[in-house]
Amino acid sequence: MAHTSSMTIGDLAAATNTSVETIRWYEKVNLLPAPARSAGNYRLYGTEHLRRLGFIRRGRDLGFTLDQVRELLALADDRKRSCTEVDTIARAHLAEVERKLSDLTRLAHELRDVIGQCGCGSVADCRIIEALSPHGELS
Repeated sequence: MAHTSSMTIGDLAAATNTSVETIRWYEKVNLLPAPARSAGNYRLYGTEHLRRLGFIRRGRDLGFTLDQVRELLALADDRKRSCTEVDTIARAHLAEVERKLSDLTRLAHELRDVIGQCGCGSVADCRIIEALSPHGELS
């Protein structure tokens, strides 16, 4: 990532692999501070925007919701504060990820069972279609 003191929105987008529309939206919902403007009224972004957008992107990559990212940003801005709240947010998110993982594991087992019952004959005898149909029939 380039660390310049004045980047255009295109430069910031390229440096963070973020679309211009997403950057504008993050500004609109106050996750990114409004940038300075050039004499020609172009947005000019600095290293703080680059750092903050990187934080947002990494949080989103880890699956944090925008509200959680907003809370984490607020906490990150207060460097002397206890990290207990950060830990609470991260633990809640981990619990949700683990719940989803459990659900997906259960789903994978069900799909394996259904696929394993398929004899690859005609659709009329297909166990997969039967398993998807509420009463074993489509009509």
